[in-house]
Order: sequence, then structure tokens, then C-alpha cells
Amino acid sequence: MNNHNLKEYWAINIRYVLILISIWFVVSYGFGILLAPTLNDIQIGGFKLGFWFAQQGSIYVFVILIFVYVYLMNKLDIRFGVQETEEGS
Repeated sequence: MNNHNLKEYWAINIRYVLILISIWFVVSYGFGILLAPTLNDIQIGGFKLGFWFAQQGSIYVFVILIFVYVYLMNKLDIRFGVQETEEGS
């Protein structure tokens, strides 16, 4: 991979990371703390929604974002021809 492609690859990677971390921040801090009083008017399974986001929702979103990151990086690796190969293939 030449220098230009390497810089483009990492720029896209960093963009993905910043977007995904921003989503997680909004869900964990925004919904779990800042918007909790407003969200507490809504209940899911007997629990206030603000409490749910603070206790469990942000963890679920984080795990989902990990899978999204893996998916995006696999596509990016294929685009730049740096995907992992199976041994013996």
C-alpha cells in the first residue's frame, strides 16, 4: 500500500471511530444523564427509560457499535486490499 492509500485508510478509520464514539457518548451521557428526567416519563418493562439507558442501554449500544465497527473495517480492508486471509489458502 502506498503512502497516499495508507493515509486515506487511516483517515477513514479515524472517521469511523469518531462517529461511533460520538454515538456512544450521546447514548450514554446524553440519554443516561442529561435527558434522563425527560426520558423517565416513558417506561419499558416497568423501568423508567432514563434509568434503563444509564444502566443497560449504553452497554447494549456499545456492544452493537463494536459489531458495526468490525463490519465497517472489514469492508474498508477489502476496499484497500489489506483484508486478513485464512492460513493455508
